[in-house]
Amino acid sequence: MVIPFRRVERAAAPWVRTRLRSAPGPALALALLVAVTACLASAFPRALERYEDAGLRRSVEQVSHFRSVVRLSAPAPLPYLPQDQREQALRPATVKREYDSILGTVRRPFVTDPSQSSYGVTTSVNQAVPDPWLPRPSGLPAQVALVAQAGLADHARLSEGRLPRASGTVTATTPEVEAAVSADTAKSLRIKVGSVLHVPGAGRDALAVRVTGIVAPRDRDGAYWATDTLLRTPVLARVSPVDPESPRYWLGALLLPSEAAPALLGTEGRPYRYWRLAPDPNTLHHRDLGALKSALAALVSGPSLQQVRTATDPLTDADTDLDDVLASYSRLHSGVSALISVAAFGSGTVAAVVLAMAGGLTAERRRTELALLRARGASLPGLAARLLAETAVVAVPAGALGLAVAVWALPGARALPAVLAALAVTVVACVALPLRAAVAHRLVRIPALRQDVTSVRPSRRRTVAEVTLVAVAAGAVVTLRRQGTSGGSGDQLISAAPVLVGVIAALLLVRLYPLPLRGMAGPAGRLRGVVSHLSLARAGRSSASAVLPLLALLTALTTASFGGSVLAGIGEARDHSALLAVGADGRLESMVDSLPAGLTDRVRRVSGVRDVAAVSVAYRATPNDGRHAVPVVGVDPGGYAKLTRRTGLGAFSEGVLKKGRGDLGAAAVASPSVANAHGSAPFPVSMEDGSSVTVRIVLVRDITPAVMGADFLVVDRAGLSAMAARPTALLVTGSEADGRGLREAAGDAVSVRLRADERARYVDSPLQSGVEHLYTAAVAAGAGYAVLALLLSLLRAAPERIALLSRLRTMGLTRPQGRRLLVLEALPQAVLAAVGGVLTGWTAIRLLSPGMDLTAVALPPSVAPLKQTPLHTDAWSLTVPALAVVAVTVGIAGVQAWWAGRRGAVRELRAGDTR
Repeated sequence: MVIPFRRVERAAAPWVRTRLRSAPGPALALALLVAVTACLASAFPRALERYEDAGLRRSVEQVSHFRSVVRLSAPAPLPYLPQDQREQALRPATVKREYDSILGTVRRPFVTDPSQSSYGVTTSVNQAVPDPWLPRPSGLPAQVALVAQAGLADHARLSEGRLPRASGTVTATTPEVEAAVSADTAKSLRIKVGSVLHVPGAGRDALAVRVTGIVAPRDRDGAYWATDTLLRTPVLARVSPVDPESPRYWLGALLLPSEAAPALLGTEGRPYRYWRLAPDPNTLHHRDLGALKSALAALVSGPSLQQVRTATDPLTDADTDLDDVLASYSRLHSGVSALISVAAFGSGTVAAVVLAMAGGLTAERRRTELALLRARGASLPGLAARLLAETAVVAVPAGALGLAVAVWALPGARALPAVLAALAVTVVACVALPLRAAVAHRLVRIPALRQDVTSVRPSRRRTVAEVTLVAVAAGAVVTLRRQGTSGGSGDQLISAAPVLVGVIAALLLVRLYPLPLRGMAGPAGRLRGVVSHLSLARAGRSSASAVLPLLALLTALTTASFGGSVLAGIGEARDHSALLAVGADGRLESMVDSLPAGLTDRVRRVSGVRDVAAVSVAYRATPNDGRHAVPVVGVDPGGYAKLTRRTGLGAFSEGVLKKGRGDLGAAAVASPSVANAHGSAPFPVSMEDGSSVTVRIVLVRDITPAVMGADFLVVDRAGLSAMAARPTALLVTGSEADGRGLREAAGDAVSVRLRADERARYVDSPLQSGVEHLYTAAVAAGAGYAVLALLLSLLRAAPERIALLSRLRTMGLTRPQGRRLLVLEALPQAVLAAVGGVLTGWTAIRLLSPGMDLTAVALPPSVAPLKQTPLHTDAWSLTVPALAVVAVTVGIAGVQAWWAGRRGAVRELRAGDTR
C-alpha cells in the first residue's frame, strides 16, 4: 500500500497573540491607562448632566408653588344665561372634564404631577362674615373665601368630625352647605365642629355654612395646599397693606365639597373655575430646557391656550412665573458653562497628550524592530494595520470597561455623551502607536544614532503649525476679552483659550530652553568635576521629541493655576458677600428694643469670640428735611474703627468721630448719597426716641459694618441721648465663635446671624456645587496626568541613561556622582517647565480675567452683588503645582539613579548596542 505524500503547511504564529505574550507588562499598563482615562472621560458628561438636572429641579422646587404652578382660570357663566346652565358649568363633572381636556393640550416635556395638581371653584371676592363669635382684632368682621376644590379626601387627614358632603342637588338657592376647615384656621378663628357661619347672599338670604370637620394637610408644603396658602393657614390682614397702623381682620378659607360649588352663585363672591397644573420635578431635564420653555409659552399665551379656551371657555386665562424661574436658571447655567468648559479642555488636552506619549514610548522601545521589518519589505500600511490591531485588542476592552464603570457609578444620565467620550479615548489610544510608527518609519533607513536637537531640526511644517496655533490662541483671547463668559456664548474656542496659551508656551519653551543651558555648559566646564558640565550639556541636547511632555506639563500647570484661581475667587466672593450681609463674623440684633443688660459681657465669654463692638442703630431717624429716614449708627469710636479696619468695610481711624465736638455738631461718617444730600454743613437729625442731635459729615464711605443699606450716618454714641445710645446690636469678631453658645447667651428675643452660616447659604444650587466639584476633579486629574507624562518622559530616556551610567562607571564615575548626574540632567527641564507654568498661568489669568465673571458660580441668583467678581491670580495656585513638578522630577530621577546603580555594567553594555 502506497501512502500518498501530504504536504503539511506550518501555520505562522499570529502577530497579535505573539506580541501580547512577549510583552504582557506594557499591554496591561496600556489597558489600565485606557480604562482609567475612558472612565474619567465618560464620567464627566454624566456627572455634569446630573448636576444640571439637579440644579434645574432645585430651581423649581425652592420657589413657592404659586410661582411654579401654571394657573388657568375661567369666570363663571354670564348672569344672563339660564340658571341651570350656569350651575352646570360649576358642577364637578364639568370641571373634571375640562381638567382632562387641559391635560391633553399640555405638550411635553412639560409634564404635570397629578398628585399635586388641583382644580375646582372658588370665590374671587372674600366675604365678610357677620357672626359675632368670630374674633375681631380691630373691630372688623372676619372674612372667608369659599373654596370647592376636588380631592380633599385624598390630601387631608381628618382631625375631628367628618368630611363635608352635599345632600341632594345643590343649586344657587340652597340655604345651607357643609364645609371643613384646616386646623390652623379652626384655632385662629375659634371654629369648632358644628359651628355655623353665615355668608351674605346675593338677592337671597345668607348662605349658612356648617363646619362638619377639621382637617390637617397630608403634605403641608405640597402644591395642593401651598399654591394658595389660605387653604391651610389663615391670615391676619390689614385694610391697607402699606399702612402698618391700619385696622386688621382675620381671613380664612372654608373648604366645601365639590358638589356644593353651584351654591357660590348665590353669594357676592363672584365665583370662578380654576385649574392648577403643578410640574413634576422628576421629569425636568436640562437637555429639554429649550423645549420646556416653548411648551410653557404655548400653554400660557400660544396655540395650547387656544385649545384650552376651545375646551373650557373663551375667556379662560393662564398665568405662571415658571418661565421666570427657568430664565433665572438659564442665566446661572450660562455663567458656569464656560468655566466648566475650561476645565474640560485642560484636562482633556493633558489626557490626550499622555495617551500620545504612551504610544510614542512603545514606538521608541520597538524602534529597532520596526525598522528591521521595514528593511525586510514590510509595507507602511501593513505595518500600521498590524500595530493598530495589536493596540485595539488591548484598548477596546479597556475602554468598554471604563465606560461600564462610569455608567454604573453615575446612573440617571444619557448614555450617548459618555459613549462618545469613551470612544474618543479608545480611538486616540489605538491610533497613537500606528501614527507615531508610520511617521518615524515612513522611509526605510538605518535608525539614527542621535535623536537630539543637534541632529533633528524643526521642519517648516512644524513652524507653520506653531504659527497657526499662535494665531488661534490670540483670536481666542481677544474674543474672550471682548465678549466675556457672562453672556453665555458657549463658544468652545473661548473655553480653550487657557489651554492654547499653555500650548504656545510649551512650543516656545521647546525652541528656547536649550539655548541658556548650552550657554551655562561652557562656564560649568571650567569647574572641578564633570557632573555639572556633563549634566548641562546633556540637558541642552535632550531629545527633540520632548515637546509632548513639556506640552503636558505646561497645559496641566496652566489649567491648575486657572482652576485654583477660579476656586479661590469663588471662595473670596462668598466670604466678602457674607461679610457684607452680616457686617462681622457674627451679629446679634434686636429689631424692637434695645439689647438686654449684661449681654455684651456674656457674649465676650463665649468660646471663639475675640472682640465685641456694641452699636445702637436707629433705622427711622429723620434729618431736618424729613423726606426720608436715614439709619443713624451710634458707636464707640475706638472699637468700631478697629472693626472697620479688620473687615475692610469703610475703614476709618478712631479720631475721625472725635472731631468738632461742640457747637459745630457731632462728627459723622456718611454714605455718598447722604453726603450729597446734606453736604458738610451741620444739620439736625430727629431720633426715634424724640431727641435730636446735630451732626456734621466729615468723612464719606461707601459701606459700613453696622448697616447694610446705601444710606447711613455713623456718629459717636456719647453724643446721643441715653435712650438712643442703648445698644441694639453686637458685632462679634471671631471666625471660630461658637454659634450655639452665642444663641444660648442671646436668648429668644435677640436674633443671631453668623458669617459662616450666611456663607453656607450661598451654595443653594446643585449646579453651583457641582461645578466646583467638577473643577476640582478636573484639576486633580490634570495634575495626575501631568505626573504620568513626566514619568513616561523619564522612562523613555531610561535605557539610554542607564547605559550612559554604565559606561561612565567603567571610567571611574562613582555611584553618588551618577545619582547627581541623573538628577541634575532632569532638573533643568523641570525647573524651566515650572517657571514656564507659573508665567503661562499668570499670563492666562491676566489676559482672560477681564472677560471672566465668577458671580454666577459664587452667589445664588437671590443675592445681588454690589459688583462683579472678576478672576484674579492666586499665589498658592501658581506656586504649589510648579514646586510639585520639580519635586516629582527629582524624586523620579533619584529612584531611577538608585535602580541603575543596582544593575551591573556588564549586563547593560553589549556589543553593537546603539544606546
